[in-house]
Amino acid sequence: MSANSFDARSTLRVGDESYEIFKLDKVEGSARLPYSLKVLLENLLRTEDGANITADHIRALGNWDSQAQPAQEIQFTPARVIMQDFTGVPCVVDLATMREAVKELGGDPAKINPLAPAELVIDHSVIADKFGTADAFGQNVELEYGRNKERYQFLRWGQTAFDEFKVVPPGTGIVHQVNIEHLARTVMVRNGQAYPDTLVGTDSHTTMVNGLGVLGWGVGGIEAEAAMLGQPVSMLIPRVVGFKLTGELKPGTTATDLVLTITEMLRKHGVVGKFVEFYGEGVAATSLANRATIGNMSPEFGSTAAIFPIDGETLNYLKLTGRSEQQVALVEAYAKEQGLWLDPAAEPDFSEKLELDLSTVVPSIAGPKRPQDRIVLANAAEQFKTDVRNYVDSVDEAGKESFPASDAPATTNGVPSNPVLVTAPDGSTYELDHGAVTVAAITSCTNTSNPYVMVAAALVAKKAVEKGLTRKPWVKTTLAPGSKVVTDYFDKAGLTPYLDKVGFNLVGYGCTTCIGNSGPLPDEVSKAVNDHDLAVTSVLSGNRNFEGRINPDVKMNYLASPPLVVAYALAGSMKIDITTEALGADQDGNPVYLKDVWPTEAEVNDVVANAIGEDMFNKSYQDVFAGDAQWQALPIPTGNTFEWDSESTYVRKPPYFEGMAQEPSPVEDIQGARVLAKLGDSVTTDHISPAGAIKADTPAGKYLTEHGVQRRDFNSYGSRRGNHEVMIRGTFANIRLRNQIAPGTEGGFTRDFTQEDAPVSFIYDASRNYIDQGIPLVVLAGKEYGSGSSRDWAAKGTALLGVKAVIAESYERIHRSNLIGMGVLPLQYPEGQTASSLGLTGEETFSFTGVTELNNGSTPRTVKVTTDTGVEFDAVVRIDTPGEADYYRNGGIMQYVLRSLIRK
Repeated sequence: MSANSFDARSTLRVGDESYEIFKLDKVEGSARLPYSLKVLLENLLRTEDGANITADHIRALGNWDSQAQPAQEIQFTPARVIMQDFTGVPCVVDLATMREAVKELGGDPAKINPLAPAELVIDHSVIADKFGTADAFGQNVELEYGRNKERYQFLRWGQTAFDEFKVVPPGTGIVHQVNIEHLARTVMVRNGQAYPDTLVGTDSHTTMVNGLGVLGWGVGGIEAEAAMLGQPVSMLIPRVVGFKLTGELKPGTTATDLVLTITEMLRKHGVVGKFVEFYGEGVAATSLANRATIGNMSPEFGSTAAIFPIDGETLNYLKLTGRSEQQVALVEAYAKEQGLWLDPAAEPDFSEKLELDLSTVVPSIAGPKRPQDRIVLANAAEQFKTDVRNYVDSVDEAGKESFPASDAPATTNGVPSNPVLVTAPDGSTYELDHGAVTVAAITSCTNTSNPYVMVAAALVAKKAVEKGLTRKPWVKTTLAPGSKVVTDYFDKAGLTPYLDKVGFNLVGYGCTTCIGNSGPLPDEVSKAVNDHDLAVTSVLSGNRNFEGRINPDVKMNYLASPPLVVAYALAGSMKIDITTEALGADQDGNPVYLKDVWPTEAEVNDVVANAIGEDMFNKSYQDVFAGDAQWQALPIPTGNTFEWDSESTYVRKPPYFEGMAQEPSPVEDIQGARVLAKLGDSVTTDHISPAGAIKADTPAGKYLTEHGVQRRDFNSYGSRRGNHEVMIRGTFANIRLRNQIAPGTEGGFTRDFTQEDAPVSFIYDASRNYIDQGIPLVVLAGKEYGSGSSRDWAAKGTALLGVKAVIAESYERIHRSNLIGMGVLPLQYPEGQTASSLGLTGEETFSFTGVTELNNGSTPRTVKVTTDTGVEFDAVVRIDTPGEADYYRNGGIMQYVLRSLIRK
């Protein structure tokens, strides 16, 4: 029960129903707050307990100074938690392990149970092995079940063992699209109360639901576990960036073009750790689908959230997607009662402001390795010709060409060229060169949730077929929507046959290419690429294009709208300027240009209006948690503690609670640490966290081989996230990782200073030697360390490798928080200093003193760092809140929660 210090408890009547609500206007200053902070304010009013959440916290939010730097800590209690299976499996593994740990410490295992609704969507496991055929979907699902039976059995057990935990089975959709189309409430109803739907999710793109006016963001799996167990999320009241939209998009531009423009703007502005909130007349002109696309890309901006207020467009979408009349009426009544309804003319109090005239947006793509690197489509071919040199030239660390003139790559008209003749299985031949588009994927909820761009893609396919065009033979084409509704409206509009004819057959309902599950390239393509070191490309409608993420054979990756994905599949090369050059030739040999196959806005709108209806959503989601016969037939154990299989290579009991006492040991300074990795700028969680295929000659591959797993059954790192032994071995093992203390290597290598002459070694093997000798480890990093998806294993793997501290120039919010959650100390170089400016090589021995101040109940602002080479500096301690300090003192967030539950 709320302490209700502000007498905010009230009643809202909607139709025949009455709901308890907490009125925002009872708090002085609330009316001027941005929408997102009003949602946080209601959260505090409703959960005020006089201890963790006090009247002073509520006043602090009401008195928010938009220009102040964040300093006031608050405790945010999300209404629910959402997960995908890669990150969700280890969450459930940890909950199962916690049940056993509680029992061993004399507590009640039943206390380990979600206290808020927790929903998991299995969407990250399907791999696009099969493509371009009518039965590709069925074959991929069969392969998925074969590879993931142990994981799926475990999740089915979890669905029966834990209250408030539901699973959306495989082959249904992508978590964020399922969230906006079905799971999101916008206004939550629980125990007679109505309040804003809020959430945290174990995937950074949880922010997609911000498009529906729902405040939520991605957290690490360890934070999500704590939230499920009733722990609030500790945070500082953020700065809020107001992003004003004016005008309307011009015909020919898409939501993807818009979001890539916004991504570029906000990355340049700098919004890490801030909320972004959209306002102005242009918001009213922005469809809900486009809002969701923008919200989805919040991690690419770097912001915590990117939210739109509730308005009539929100209600229309809720109706379309099958929400009940009472729910839609409640959303409208509650939003208007609480001042959460969009006023397009309002100018709320924001910390910073940006503005975009939607009519200035032009067709764009982004790449070849970062979402914020937008390229105007008309300039894409020329930009490729510049960028490709970074992937085919020999370049030293200073960025200078280091090859002798005789070894320079061959060029054609100044562009690197290395044409290779390839023979296809049918005996036909074609030429493959740098820039060939080898993957063209309509993938990711970012765009597959948006019917306008999906219909546009299908119409491009239709017009191409009518002109006699199809994909080039070296292009792997895949269609992986985020929900079955997409294929339903393609079928109803008669567009499916055209997508099939250009190679975009359905391969699955899941993330596929966007998260690295693109599957192998055809053998002859892969062989040509690797034998001749070709810099080939992918074009995908996703949100991430980091190095090494999409496919191990593909060096350059580009984000594009679904219709442009189809266009590039027809063209087959990034060297072609698709705005002026022909995509191919028609039946009569005449050139066919992009303008010949691009649909008009009216054509797209006509299909959307006539082919999509509420009945489709009702049909797709009427029994969404039940699953098909294959899911229901999975055998599962019974009981409230899991029966661990000692032979399993998918699900194993992790070591986090081994030897844990009821009271934490005092925090100690770190002495005699060696450097495991010295890294440059923009090292992402994709570089750190195990992801993608498992190669046989790596520590993870050797582990699986030793445990009797055939190479064909290795599956991916993501599918094995429930096995810490595999995941530790894959941490810092991305094929594009460059560890500066092992120059000349690429991948998971370091130097092992426990051995004479410090030979180059696998990072995992070196870490075992350090741990055996009781030597703590440290990671040195540059700017934006840990940007990327909210990967709990980037932190878990770091901790289990024996890393006790990270020193970086700056951090991405989620990863910094996750490091603390795993008992790793995040430090920052003094302002203006770097590893290079301090003369650090990574060969030093480090000591950290002053950490013990945490034992006094306070957090030191800095700790003293000294090395055996005489370098000395004060590193900034990036434990930003008292709550984070509590987690660190306990050795991690899970240990903190476990001890808290035992004390109750």
